[in-house]
Order: sequence, then structure tokens, then C-alpha cells
Amino acid sequence: MSMRFTGKARRGMVALAAVAGLALGSAACGGGGGDDKKPESSSSASTTGGSQPDPQEGQSDDPLAEVKGPGGLLLQITSAARDSGGFVTVNGVLKNDGSEVAVIPLELSGNETEIMNNGRSLGGATLVDSKSKKRYYVLRDTEGRPLTTTGFSTLKAGETIDVFLQFPSPPADTADVSFQLPLFPSAVIKISG
Repeated sequence: MSMRFTGKARRGMVALAAVAGLALGSAACGGGGGDDKKPESSSSASTTGGSQPDPQEGQSDDPLAEVKGPGGLLLQITSAARDSGGFVTVNGVLKNDGSEVAVIPLELSGNETEIMNNGRSLGGATLVDSKSKKRYYVLRDTEGRPLTTTGFSTLKAGETIDVFLQFPSPPADTADVSFQLPLFPSAVIKISG
């Protein structure tokens, strides 16, 4: 009787392993909703973390805001849109508007150890909802990596990179928020969606 039970248990485990393997395989092949076929950006910046929105998505001709930082850095915020999952994705372009190589300041990553341990990023950015008196920080994945553009340390004169940042979404009736990034002046932007 013990051997029959072991045989049934073994067959059950094999069936469970097969089902789990098929589920993982189908999620890896088709679970991305078609996003995995988007062309890679030609910039030298890399992005890390779970969902990586297309920086060009939802952009208009005129930026929502333009702020100047140290060393000739210029940040143009091109869109800020609510996602159905309860997030706000801010897209923009970071440009070296100076005539020399600009070193990306470490302060842009913020001062949280967990984010700083993942390299240079825009992880120090926040959205401030003055109406609700709340500050929203850049989201992180389960490994502590900020959901923002990462992996860039310098920009050549005239070079630009597309950037994105994801935040928790303020209440649906909040449209205007203040975007803040260390060493840059704050700017009021309008959230769409």
C-alpha cells in the first residue's frame, strides 16, 4: 500500500511540474502583451526594472515643463500619464545643453541607500500633490531597483537620452502636481488620464 501511494504521489508531482512548466513557458512567450517587440532606443542609457514604458508614448510637441540643472543639464518633461494599474508614468528627455561633457550628479539618484546601491538613476525624483499634501516617490521593483531610467553617468555635449519615471498615482481628481528632482528647480506638470 505504501508503494502505491508513493507511485500516485510521484505521478501527481510530475503532472504538477509539467503544468507549472507550461504556465511559465506561456507567460514568458506571450504574457507581455506584445510589448517585447518594441525597438530598442539608440541612446546609451539603459533601463532596468519590471515594466519599462516607451519613453515616446503619449508625447506632444510642446513639453509640459523644462527645467535646467547643473553642468548644462536640461530636462524636458514631455508627458505624465495615469496607467490603469494605479501608476503615473512621467516621460521626458534629458539633454546636455552645455559645451562640455556633463557628469550626471549622484544627487539625482536620491539619498536612499537601497536606490543608490543600484547605480545612477533619477530615483531621487518626487511628485508633490499640494492639494492632498502628499509626496510620491519613484516606485521600486521587488529587488529595490527604481522604476526609472538608470545606468547613465555622463552625457556628451549636445547628447540626449529619453527618460521615464514611475510613481504611485495621486487621487483621480488631482491633475496638477509639482515634479521635483534634486539640483533642478521644481515644475508644475499636468497628469493626463
